[in-house]
Parts: sequence; C-alpha cells; structure tokens
Amino acid sequence: MKNHNSLLTFVLIIFTSFLFSQEKTVSNISEYNSAIKTAKAGDVILLKNGIWKDVKLNAYGKGTEDAPIIVKAETPGEVIIAGNSTLNIYGEHIIVSGLWFKDGDSSYKSVVQFRKDSKTFANNCRFTNSTISYYNVKDGIKDHWVDIWGKNNRVDHNNFTGKTSPGTTLVVWLKGEEHIENNHRIDNNLFGARPELGVNGGETIRIGTSTNSKKSSKTLVERNVFANCDGEIEIISNKSGDNTFRDNLFVGSKGALTLRHGDNALVERNVFLGNGVSKTGGIRVINSGHIIHNNLMIGLQGDGYRGPIVLMNGVPNSPLNRYEQVRNVNIQNNTIINSGPISFGEGKDDEKSLAPKNVNFSNNLVFNNKPSKNVIFVDEASDINFNNNYIDALGSSEKGFKTTKVNWKEIKNFPIPTADNKDLLIASKTAKSPQEDIVKDKRQVYNVGAFNLDAKKLPKALSLRAGPGWKPNIIAPIIKPADITVEPGVETLRNALKKASSGSVIRLKTGEYILEKSIKISNNISIIGDKGGASILTVKKDIEKPLSYMFRMNEDSKMILKNVIIDGEISAPKYAIVSPDKKEGGLYSVFIDNVIFKNFKNHDGGSVFKAYNGTKADTLSFKNSRFENNYRGLNLSYDKDEMGMYNANNIILENTIFRDIEEAAVNYVRKTPSVEIEGGNLIVKNCVFSNVYNEEKGKVLRTIGIHKVEITNSVFDDSYKIKNFVDLKGSANSISNCLIHDSGFIKVSKNASEKDNLYKNPRWDDKDLFIPSKNSPLLKENNDKGRIGLKQ
Repeated sequence: MKNHNSLLTFVLIIFTSFLFSQEKTVSNISEYNSAIKTAKAGDVILLKNGIWKDVKLNAYGKGTEDAPIIVKAETPGEVIIAGNSTLNIYGEHIIVSGLWFKDGDSSYKSVVQFRKDSKTFANNCRFTNSTISYYNVKDGIKDHWVDIWGKNNRVDHNNFTGKTSPGTTLVVWLKGEEHIENNHRIDNNLFGARPELGVNGGETIRIGTSTNSKKSSKTLVERNVFANCDGEIEIISNKSGDNTFRDNLFVGSKGALTLRHGDNALVERNVFLGNGVSKTGGIRVINSGHIIHNNLMIGLQGDGYRGPIVLMNGVPNSPLNRYEQVRNVNIQNNTIINSGPISFGEGKDDEKSLAPKNVNFSNNLVFNNKPSKNVIFVDEASDINFNNNYIDALGSSEKGFKTTKVNWKEIKNFPIPTADNKDLLIASKTAKSPQEDIVKDKRQVYNVGAFNLDAKKLPKALSLRAGPGWKPNIIAPIIKPADITVEPGVETLRNALKKASSGSVIRLKTGEYILEKSIKISNNISIIGDKGGASILTVKKDIEKPLSYMFRMNEDSKMILKNVIIDGEISAPKYAIVSPDKKEGGLYSVFIDNVIFKNFKNHDGGSVFKAYNGTKADTLSFKNSRFENNYRGLNLSYDKDEMGMYNANNIILENTIFRDIEEAAVNYVRKTPSVEIEGGNLIVKNCVFSNVYNEEKGKVLRTIGIHKVEITNSVFDDSYKIKNFVDLKGSANSISNCLIHDSGFIKVSKNASEKDNLYKNPRWDDKDLFIPSKNSPLLKENNDKGRIGLKQ
C-alpha cells in the first residue's frame, strides 16, 4: 500500500506539472524576455522562425529533471541568431535547442555560456540540436563559442564549424569550487573545419587551465566527430583531472588529443584517421595516472609532438604551466597502422630532462607496409615496461616490440586481424588490462591490439551520427583578396595580416614596422614596401622573450616580399625567415625582390633563412636583393644525414649581393648515393659575393649532393683566405662567365664543368653598390665573355 501511494504521488506531481505548464511562441526579444521572466518548470518557449539579430538571449529559471524549462526554435535550424548576439544559460534544468548562430559580428567573448555572471551559473542544463558556424567576432576579441560553467551540464548533438578567430571553440572552466567534479557531458557533436590559427589558443576543446589543472573535473567527452580541426597542435587540451575521452572519431585533423596537464585521464575506443593529411596525430601524454587503451590509429602523418602515441619528457619540480613527468601510465591494446612513429621521451632538452617513469606499455600492435621509422626513443626508456608488443613493418625490428607477420581481413575497408595470428595471442593480461575490446565485446581469449581476433564489427566511433537532427547547409564565407595599406608602428603588420585573405596585398609606407611576436604565413600573401622610401621591419627592443624568427612559412603557403629592409640588429633574432616546423613536408614558396637582409649576427645556429629538417620549399627566389653583415645566408643543411632528403626543389639567386657573411652564402645539402640522381636545383645569375666565409676551408656556395647547380655571370671577390670557394660535382653542375678575385679557385669533379671564367681584379668604381669602373674587366667592352656582375 505504501508503494502504491508513492507511485500515485509521483503520477500526480507529473500530471500537475503538465497541467500548469504552458507553451508560448515569441516573435522578438521583448516578448521573449517577458516569457522567460515568468517561466516555470515544464514551460516551453518557442522562438518564432526567422532572423534574430543583435539579441542577448538569457535562458534561465528553475526547472526540474522531469519538467525542465525549454527554449527552442519553432522549427529546428530556422531560427537564425545573427549579428552582435549571445546566449547565456543559467539556473537549474534549462534546455536550449534548435538554434543556428551564423552571420555574426559579435562583441561578446562567448557565443554560448553556461552562466549569467561570475556568481550565477548553470547546473543540470543543456545546449543541444544547434549549430554555430563561421560566427565572427569584432577585431581583437579572443572568444569561445561555448563556455561551460557549473555542474552536470550537457552539450550534445551540435555542429561547430568554421571558427577562425583566436580562442578555444569549447571550454570547460574549473575556476571556483562551484565547478569542481562537474560531471559535464560533451557528446555526439560534430566539430567541423577549423583552419590553423598560427598561434596558441586554437584548441577545439579545452578542459581546465594550467592554474586549475590539479582539480578534478570528471568531464565526459564521447561520441564526437573532429573533422579537419587544424586550429593548433592540441585538438583537445586536457588540463584537469579524472576526465574520460571515449568513442570519438578524429578525421584529417592536424593535431592530437593532448593530456597536457592534470592526472588520471581515461582514453579509450577512439579512432584516429589521418586520411593522408600532414601533421595528423594521435595521443600526446604528460602527467600521471592515465589509462590509454583500445584506440585505433590509421594513416596518421604526424611525428614528433604529433606522433600516434607520444610520451613527453618532464621538467624537474615543474611549475603548473610546464611539463610534469609522465608517471604511472598504462598504455595497452592500441593498434597503429601505416602511421608516423611512436615517440618516447619526446621534447628532451636541458629543461625537459625527466624520462617517463613506471609506464606499462603492453599488448600494442604496429603495422606499416611502407618504409618508415615506427618507434623513436628520444630519451632512455629504462622505466617503461614493454610487454608483448608486436610489429609488422617491412621486417623492421624495434626496441620493445616483437616482430611478426599479421594477417588481416576487412570490414567496410577497415582492417581487422584474423584468428590465425598466433603470435597475437601471446599477451600480458593484468588487473588493469581492458576486459573488452574496441567494439565493447568481451575479451574471451586475451590478445594483442585493439580488436578481438576476427572481430565481426567496427568501433562505435566509425558509425556515429554526430551533429544536430537537422542538417545545416553551411557555406564558408568567400573572403576576397584585399589591397591593404598599413601604417608604420608596433605590430601593425601582424594585425593587417590577421585580416588578410589569401591573395591579399599588404602595402607598407616608409617607416618602421616593429614586431613583438613572430609572424606565421599561412596562405598566399604579398608584402610590398615603399620603393621610393624605406619600409623597415625590425624587432622590438628588450622584449621579454626573444624571437627565434621574424617570419615562418607554413605548409602550402606563398610569400612575395618586395621593397623592404629587414634588420636583425635589435634583440638579435636568429632568423629572418624559416620554413614550416620540422617534418611538415607540404610545399611552400618564398619570392624576394629588392629586399635588404642585414645584421642577422646570432651565432647560436642563426642565418637569414633556415629550412627545418623534413621540410621542402618548391621555390626560394631572391632577386635584386642584398645580404649584408650576417652570420649565415641560406641554410638548408639539416637533412644532411637523411638519404635522399633536400629542403628545396629550386633556389634562384639573381642580381643579388652577399657581402660580409661569416659563413656560407648558401648551404644546400642532399645525402645521395649519386649526384646524377635528380634532386635539387640552384641557379645563380649576375650575383656578387664579397667577403663570404673567408676561411681556408670555407665555401661561398656549399652544394653537396645537389643535382643541378648553374653559376653564371657572377663575381666572387675579397674572400682571400678561401682555398676553393665552390666544389662542384656531377655533370649537371657548372660555372661559367664568372670573375674570381682573392677568393681561391674553382674545384670541379665527376664531370662538372667550368668555362670562360676570369681571375682578375674587378676594379670597382663604387664598392658599396658594386658598380664597375670604366676599365673594369666586368664590362662587356673589356672582355670577350659578355657582361659580368650585377645588372645596373
């Protein structure tokens, strides 16, 4: 009888809540504000279809679990929130559904936030079945699309595509006790394309901050799709404790799920597909107590920090914002196929000196049908326990792995190990080993890898229906190239480049353009200075963190730079221009015309241009330019130990001066069994090299292993200590119609050629501008070789 009365009371409560609840349609913000102000548990407020522009929607009240307050679109996807708008959700049991945020011009730091202010938050609330796409903010604002505060909130079945502004797409906050052990759920969302931001702050999800990273969040991130999320290296940045990441799909995203701070994360049953995209990574591990098992990685192209599994080195007594040592981590039963190398002790340097400790790395399977490095030990691994890991990689033998031959079957083109893989049955089962495989089938017979042998189905991550129940027709805005004039000043150039779309022209007036931070070039940009004046690029004096470089080229980018002076004297940056980061192999190009590079004297490996190992330019062209008073010129030598690698398809030097360079003007190296194998092309025409690498063993142009070198109509002067200023090898190497004075001699071998060269004093009329006198042998009328030297 007691149970009967309890059931009757529950039914009466539900019936009463429905009896007194109401549904109301509102057509504008005034009607909405009146409706939400009086809303009670069970009420539904319908936003009429149409464009709601410049609105501040506050969804608040006190609903209950069985009778929430619901704010939703009249028709999902047909209520457009546009302009300078934002949504604040706070109170108890509030659900907002069916909205589409687009065509933004916002001054707010959040598109959606789960709070009213710093004292009023959301608990047990939900944002669902909605879309935010290419929602722009006003210049200078670092915004987030979703900020989650409070406890027990859910963000699910949404589409977040096209964030181009600085700031993380979705953030979970732990600032204050009201947000600890929050048990938020982030599930079934589609996180769509996000272009590379070029600086930190381009994460798709961040949970916590370094300051609060020792706090427990208990946030669940599951069944989401991350497609082309390229904002930065950390697709997900875990910065708090006790979070779970499972059943997510990462597709063609240039980064990694990064356990950056915080302890005790569970990472399981995720699928990472590289789809042939460079810089695609898997899981990067820092801190303690993590469990990483039953994950599948296929075709990931990243390495280093972007490898499929990366264990970082730590910093002794690390502050919260640096790198804690990896300790007490279990990494088991993961499968890695045709991907970049697993890395142990990554990032080792004088600061990050602590190798991973007490790591159980067991029952993992690596397969690679292409010649590749599959495992890298950057630091020693004496505290990593390797147990029954197997590798099948063109006969490759790796420390910590046993070699085997894996037989596969396919389910919908995805490889599954078959039952006849006897070696894979030799596994190391412990109390912390996963009891189920990646498809959640019980492991009846324990084996190596993410799948049970001969598994019959694919992981949940490969069959997700993420995103809203309606399909938004998202169209990326077309940003036309612009012609932008920039005033001199501090950071004015960077600010202009932030706004510039691919193909834009940045025009600089006469004056100083001062950098506080390095500039990254991510598309096709022209920067053109004042040809009749002096547009000077330099670095701010006494900056707190010295710049390593002034410009960095990203993959698939092109920079045209004209009529400027780049001066490295102030704050001593190491480089004027550098390639993409190491191992980022997408082609890029640099075209320089009428540019002066001077005072790059940093002896800590510095040069005017540096190519990092594993990178490749299509074309590096320097015309009508000057390199003066520098330590080195162009340095493309960092792949000297990698067979067949070279850092540029074409280097062109034309009508350009290299003067007072301490080491080589060009250091261009390829390791090759034969210089007759095509690869590398250096063209030098009408150039002057004066006082370059003036040492006995110095080389003005160092071209080891480069297939084609053509040097014509150029002058080599005033490097009197040098024995041989060039050493050309191979039938495609030649030097002709050049004048050599006080610079040693030409050395050729292996069918390289020299002809019609003069060893005479050039007789300069103006040695600063390298203008020859009337009687100079450089002039056509004074020799039978034709005009030699600069085109005046």
